[in-house]
Amino acid sequence: MSTTPSLLTPRVLLPFLFVTLIWGSTWIVITGQLGVVPPSWSVAYRFFTGAAAMFAYALWRRERLLLSGWAWGFAATLGLAQFAFNFNFVYRSELHITSGLVAVLFALLIVPNTLLGRIFLKTKVEGRFLAGAGIAIVGVGLMILHEYRAATVGAGEVLLGTALALSGVMSASISNVMQGAQIARAQSMVVMIAWAMLFGAIGDASFAWITTGPPVIETTPAYLAGVLYLGVVASAVTFPLYFTIIRAVGPGQAAWSSVVIPIIAMGFSTIFEGYRWAPLSIAGGAVALVGLVIAVVKRPEKPSVSGNMVSVPVNEATDKSR
Repeated sequence: MSTTPSLLTPRVLLPFLFVTLIWGSTWIVITGQLGVVPPSWSVAYRFFTGAAAMFAYALWRRERLLLSGWAWGFAATLGLAQFAFNFNFVYRSELHITSGLVAVLFALLIVPNTLLGRIFLKTKVEGRFLAGAGIAIVGVGLMILHEYRAATVGAGEVLLGTALALSGVMSASISNVMQGAQIARAQSMVVMIAWAMLFGAIGDASFAWITTGPPVIETTPAYLAGVLYLGVVASAVTFPLYFTIIRAVGPGQAAWSSVVIPIIAMGFSTIFEGYRWAPLSIAGGAVALVGLVIAVVKRPEKPSVSGNMVSVPVNEATDKSR
């Protein structure tokens, strides 16, 4: 009898590690996208670039580029939630609080992902998973407390930035759970994401034009390289991998990437920005990782023997969308 895949299954774990590493690097790159160019235009450039890369990949695979029926509306909704609302909230939050704090706040994605997955996808949630998630949230809380204390801006700025970041968390969670729906599974992953990115980019550009005026572009090599990295590597390459993980193990387990990403983000900040680790951030990171281990690592079960029949329990350690 085949077992359901878990986060530790190699075909899930390897893309999970790759996505987590890449997204851990994006927070520091995003800071270079802010300043001369309004945030909404930077987001639009990122996802127009990502959509172009996705359509090019679909053509290379000789995929049919058209969606069917209700999938058009689904792709538009997915695109607005994931690639418009989510990232506009994220980019704007970094105008008020540090990228490290935004990254840490996104670790809370595991909470709405788990709850919404249970409600809408009937995803199975075990006690061990909840215990591990609870421990991880305590660790995240310690990191948030450190970043809050270290913030050099006023309390009002911190609260506004936090509210924007949490709004991004909810938008991302909605799109994550949508990927587990049957209508998403019935479509080509590449084509669905290509259209979703395009719809999201159009939404970003429309919002940018209305709120900030005509397009503004910074032609420095650093800015353009950032757009390419965020659009191609951190979007066109990683989102198909991440959504594949969601379809395999459910949005709850996939959201563990958001718990590890802040630790990686602070590592990049240590190298490039001189970030200094404090006891609270070290303790928070350690506690979060302990929670991750508790949630995803299951002790082997002994097979039960009945007469001449050996019954091997099915692995129930993972979320499973039905």
